[in-house]
This record gives sequence, structure tokens and C-alpha cells, in this order.
Amino acid sequence: MVDLKEMTSVDIVPFTLMTSSIQALMALIFAIIFVITLGIISTSIPQSGQLGVVTSIGLAIIVIYPVGTFLLGVMVSFLTALFYNILAPRVGGVKLGFEGNELRSIPAVPFSLITAFIEAIWAFIIGLLIAAVLVPLAGMVGTMAPLFANETVTSGVTATLGVFGAFGSLFLIVGLPIIVFVLAFIGHALFAIFYNFLIPMIGGIKLELAPKIDSMSEIKSIAVLPASIALAAVFTIFGLIQGILNLASMSMTGNVTGGVISLVATTVMFFVVYFIVVGIFTLLYNFLASRIGGVEIGLK
Repeated sequence: MVDLKEMTSVDIVPFTLMTSSIQALMALIFAIIFVITLGIISTSIPQSGQLGVVTSIGLAIIVIYPVGTFLLGVMVSFLTALFYNILAPRVGGVKLGFEGNELRSIPAVPFSLITAFIEAIWAFIIGLLIAAVLVPLAGMVGTMAPLFANETVTSGVTATLGVFGAFGSLFLIVGLPIIVFVLAFIGHALFAIFYNFLIPMIGGIKLELAPKIDSMSEIKSIAVLPASIALAAVFTIFGLIQGILNLASMSMTGNVTGGVISLVATTVMFFVVYFIVVGIFTLLYNFLASRIGGVEIGLK
């Protein structure tokens, strides 16, 4: 029997520390892979540059990329958890259906609603920041235009830039969050639907939860293989959809063979990539949880 629980809150500090630490470690892994690849290319192709320069750049990337990712992750994770805690009492938190320690279902509407709201807030913040740069930039270009054109052309350019700046800012501040909300709602709803459809056949994510005070529970560990298979299978459906769209598009141009290859390659690539990424993520989570503590969530 499935026990349905609502995730009413997220403890901000453990969530921020865990997610930003995992992001930094994954950034370190990718940086090392990138540097190794760059080194192989530089040694096999002498014209590509001096080995010493490549080594210096590689060392800088290995240090700067993880540190930058960690600092950015702290800000994003902190605000995301804060947004969730503010929105959950108002629009309802994510609901999770457990059967023992296995996540068997995710009701689509509560999950997609609050995640879409959070992503729309981020879109509003990003749009506001871009608009704050766009309007002065358009004004500056309009001011500099007389230096490079005659009066008639300048008047037209200035007016066009003014309209572009105004409508561009309006779109970024109002239109972008609405578009992001709609697309995020649809995307997350499809994710939940696919998860609920597949899990009875392949098994769900398994979590080790430890009760804490005030209805809080700590996620002590995540079973690596079940999580990797479940999430990779869900995202494989998205890959299949993308592949079908590629097939239809390429078939209309007469390249049916290329479309079939794209369909197979995209579907397989989605499964392999997400299986590896989720596997690495869960391994890092389990490694860190035993040392810095796991994410704590409120379940009722």
C-alpha cells in the first residue's frame, strides 16, 4: 500500500551545503576530464599550442571551475530552498508516494505546480537582471549613434533602440516568467507521469530516511542502482520523443535513414548519459551524507 506524504519544507542549510558540494565535486570531475582531453589533443597535435600553456590553463580550470560552481551553487540552492519553503504552504508541497523506503509515485499536479513556480521566479530574477543591463545599453548605443551616422539615420536608430529596449525589458520581466512557468509545468508533469507509469515495472528510487524532530526526516542515503535505472528510464522517454521529432523533421527533407539513426542514437544517449550522471550524483551524495549530514525534509 502506498503511503502518500507531502514535503512541507526543506531545511535550507543542509540542502544548500549538500547540493553545492555535489555540484563542486562534479565540476571537478568534468574539469579533470576536460584537462586530460585537452592535454591529449595538445600532445598529439603540436600546432595546437605549447604544452606549458595548456598545463597552466588546465590547472586554472581545475581550481576555478569547482570553486566558482560551489559559490554559485550555494546562492542558487539557498534561494531555491527558500522559495520552496515560502511557496509550499501557499500552493502545496511536492507529494511523494512511498511503499516502505521506495518512492512508488509522484502525483503530477503538486509536483509540477510548485517546481514551475520556483522556475518562474528564477526566470523573473534573471529577466530583471538582463533588463537592467539591456535598457542602459540601448540608451548608450542610441547616444553614441550620432557619432557614426547622419541626423536622419540617427533619429530612426534611436527610436528603434528605444522601442527594442522597452519591449525587450517587458518581455524579459513579464513574458519570460510566464513562458518558463508553462513549459516547466508541462515538462515536470510529463516527468511525473512517466515516472508513475514506469516504476511499477522497473522499481522506484529507494531512500534511507531517518526521523528527526518536528516531522523532519534526513535522507541518509540513496540506493545507487535503483535511482540510476529509474531516472535514466524516465529521461529515455524524453530522448525517444526528441528522437521522433528528429525523425519527422529529417524525413520531411528526404533523409529517412538519418532520421532513424538520430532516433536510435538520441534514445540510447539519453539513457546512458542520465544513468551515468545519476549514478555519480548518488555516489557523491552517499559519500558526503555520512560526513556532513544528509538533506533534511519535512514530511507529513
